[in-house]
Amino acid sequence: MITDNFLEEVATKRNRGLQSVTYAMATVMMFILAIYGAMNISVLPYMLTDGSVDMGQKIFSTVYMLIIIGVAVFLFLFRDRIRTEYEYTFTNGQMDFAQVFNNKKRKNLGTMNIRNVEAMGLVNSGSFRRYLEMKDVKRSNWFVNRDAQLFYFFFSKDNQKRMIIIEVSDEMLKLIKRYAAQGTYQVN
Repeated sequence: MITDNFLEEVATKRNRGLQSVTYAMATVMMFILAIYGAMNISVLPYMLTDGSVDMGQKIFSTVYMLIIIGVAVFLFLFRDRIRTEYEYTFTNGQMDFAQVFNNKKRKNLGTMNIRNVEAMGLVNSGSFRRYLEMKDVKRSNWFVNRDAQLFYFFFSKDNQKRMIIIEVSDEMLKLIKRYAAQGTYQVN
């Protein structure tokens, strides 16, 4: 019986205090701005038809209301991005990457076969700098903790040089090394 080498990891922010406060503030601001905008938008048609209000005040009030409502809509659409996590799934030499927003929305970032990688290693190694300084390298940072054990993959796809940087545990690192082609794991 053949067993699969499977490991799934989620990179979450270690210190979530600031993240939670920012998310709560964004939620409160969204509701306050939405209520304020709804209350004042009902007055806007009367003010625009009132002949005693000058044109400059009408334009200012209209633009002001549109900005207030626009900020509320922006917060509604993007506040989940404050709580971003990355998910890495390893299955028999295949890596799947996903970005998760507030444990609700999931965005698949791609799939990669470890054997197709040209070079890989820890970010604190000398080899990382060599590949990072190459011309026209598109870099994707798929991690949330800068002080974590960061790992890079360098490969070419569709004539484009790419580099992906992720957070890895020691267990994930062992699996990646096991399936990597000889000479691709670089230390310096």
